[in-house]
Amino acid sequence: MIATCSLLQASLGGDERVFSMQDYEGAQARWCSGCGDHAVLTAAQRLLAEEQLKPETTVFVSGIGCSSRFPHYMRTYGFHGLHGRALPVATGIKLHRPDLDVFVTMGDGDCTSIGAAHWIHAIRYNMDMVVVMLDNGIYGLTKNQTSPTTPEGYPSYTQPHGSFLPPMNPLQATLGVTNASFVAQTAEWVPQHLFATLQAANRHKGFSFVRILQRCPEYTPDLFQLAVKKPDKLMLIEHEDGVLVPDLHEIYKNRRSHDPRDIEIGRRLAEQNEPIPLGVLFRDESRPRYEETRRVRKFSAEDKVKRLNEELDTYAV
Repeated sequence: MIATCSLLQASLGGDERVFSMQDYEGAQARWCSGCGDHAVLTAAQRLLAEEQLKPETTVFVSGIGCSSRFPHYMRTYGFHGLHGRALPVATGIKLHRPDLDVFVTMGDGDCTSIGAAHWIHAIRYNMDMVVVMLDNGIYGLTKNQTSPTTPEGYPSYTQPHGSFLPPMNPLQATLGVTNASFVAQTAEWVPQHLFATLQAANRHKGFSFVRILQRCPEYTPDLFQLAVKKPDKLMLIEHEDGVLVPDLHEIYKNRRSHDPRDIEIGRRLAEQNEPIPLGVLFRDESRPRYEETRRVRKFSAEDKVKRLNEELDTYAV
């Protein structure tokens, strides 16, 4: 149902609002028909409704790319930043407002190419936020250029004879960074698993990195098509401390129990391409979080204005 109490009532402690998925719907999504981003958007809206996250204390941050239009389609706070710079913005938000629920959406190019340095250090900072990388193996918004995760030999406009290099594995990279605390993989065409993975990521205290495999209907429609048609090409990684979706057992017979506290097994699973592993590869809430180890001095609104005026006066002629 629509919220029945005002934000003023909520701020006074009388918050009796109940949110539905529709309460989180922003502008009309303008991705291509059949784009996996639609499934991720639905899963995110379902997650917020399931967890009853308040729109006024929830922030979606993005960079540049098809997936980075996400903040426009959520009725929460949002910041549409520069290419590859979503994580520094999210870090600043969380550092100064640790009470907010922060989500970051990036594409494979936005995260692992121009944003790679920020990605690596954000993993090390381990701030409490959910970071999803929508990986369709191509630069889609700028119309079909090879990205770091494009499969070797896959043609694009920048490399028409096929990608020269083996693709980067974002799971392996994340698991190799000091202080990584949550690493998972899911797929847009398995909506129940997608939702369960995002829910596990949201409930984790720390930097939750989720790689979402998806197809671009314009440029990489065949990238995971075999896995879509043949469920045995996927392997569900299950554990009570990770993701467990019994409703999928009838379709996905290929399953493996894995304790996500075992990082070495998680790393070996991350290397695997067939069958493709879906689930939580690693999770450790004991890792230190930057927003707790670094204290940011708080200023009142009056102090902020005073300090700003003092700074501006420095440059007065």
